[in-house]
Amino acid sequence: MILNIEIYGVLRKVELERRGGGEYIVSIDGKQVEVEASFPRPGVLSFLIGSSVYRCVLDEDSDDPAMYVGHERIPFRVDDPRSLSARRSKGSHAAGPIAIKAPMPGRVVRLARAEGDEVESQQGVIVIEAMKMQNELKSPKAGRVVRIFVEVGDAVISGQQLAIIE
Repeated sequence: MILNIEIYGVLRKVELERRGGGEYIVSIDGKQVEVEASFPRPGVLSFLIGSSVYRCVLDEDSDDPAMYVGHERIPFRVDDPRSLSARRSKGSHAAGPIAIKAPMPGRVVRLARAEGDEVESQQGVIVIEAMKMQNELKSPKAGRVVRIFVEVGDAVISGQQLAIIE
């Protein structure tokens, strides 16, 4: 899996390769690190890198998502390259309705907006959990949520239409 993660305003290319169990090879801008990861509960990740242990708590409920590593608050933004290419092709000023689709199979854990709500471009609309990680699906343009097709707890498949922004 390849992700583009912006941390402190710097865009990093992160590649994750699962080795089995909780072991991963993580490549950050080409530099590889062996990591053991566990997810004790939703929104909490525990990492073992070498002999050092890190506990990360995700705070995605605000307009400025961040993770806490120890007492340090680290703002971040994650772009899945699959959705990034779709946004580039449609643009944030596209006319007409645009669907928000599930990028992978998962489960709906939160609806950040309701039908009829006004949204800005890149504002969170639906949060799904896939592979023990929560992914906030964002509005591809400024507009209004005209339809939400899912509810909290629903299982979704890759490519399933979740909401319409007009």
